[in-house]
Amino acid sequence: MIFDRAFLWIGCIIYALAFIFALVSLARSRRYPRLILVLIVAGGFLFQTFGLYERGLEAQRCPISNTFEILQFITWSAILLYLLVGPAFRLSLLGFFTSGLAAVLGIVSLLVPAWDPVRASTVFGDDPWIAAHASLAIFSYGIFGLLALTAWMYLIQNYGLRKKRFRGLFALLPSILELDHMNGRLLLTGVSVLSFSLAIGGLHWLGDKETVRSLKLITTTVVWLAYFAVMVLHRSNRLIARRYAWTCMVLFIVALLTLWPVDVSRPVRIVPPNTHSVR
Repeated sequence: MIFDRAFLWIGCIIYALAFIFALVSLARSRRYPRLILVLIVAGGFLFQTFGLYERGLEAQRCPISNTFEILQFITWSAILLYLLVGPAFRLSLLGFFTSGLAAVLGIVSLLVPAWDPVRASTVFGDDPWIAAHASLAIFSYGIFGLLALTAWMYLIQNYGLRKKRFRGLFALLPSILELDHMNGRLLLTGVSVLSFSLAIGGLHWLGDKETVRSLKLITTTVVWLAYFAVMVLHRSNRLIARRYAWTCMVLFIVALLTLWPVDVSRPVRIVPPNTHSVR
């Protein structure tokens, strides 16, 4: 479709405006306009949702067939989780950080044309379970992205407590205990979603091993094992506090870097320039 990228651009720009609006409000009045920020972010979410819907409608598949679409879907997932979790748990500043992450990942993905090649419409085959497997896997990355943000918030609040700073930004952050509980819930949710996704993919792989390349299988398994190990270590109190927060942040960056080997393991259909649909 002609306008799908336009809608995605508008959505990402709105995320950037939401981040700037919150930043200016914090700098000028020391106030955090949570309700207004939620409404702005929700507006960007609607545009991004419509853009992804248009792409999926055109290709008749879930729009996660290349690096560009995967990054867009990760940002969409993180924003969706923020809109569901943030207001419910009154996590101050979560919208500020989430809108910033969504703006950066979304705009960067839009600025790299090579990340958006034309893919075959049957990239997931005719099996809806494989499409569900891929969608859930990418959605879990969105959960891990939100976990990285709450881990960052934990580190900021921890720094404030150590330096005995209780005003400004530090006063708006949730307590250390609340952030630690939220980190644990997000990690458990992310690992559960990714586990279910891999279980679906594993059943398909056992039935037809030639459809899944070893590079993708190894990469996704390593990501799952890493997050599962972090969860076990955290629950056994062997990885806690700042080390746990730093691990969650670094691991999300590593997970993003693994998107390339997963993406190149998909089938690609080369389309001549004169038949390439305008996006």
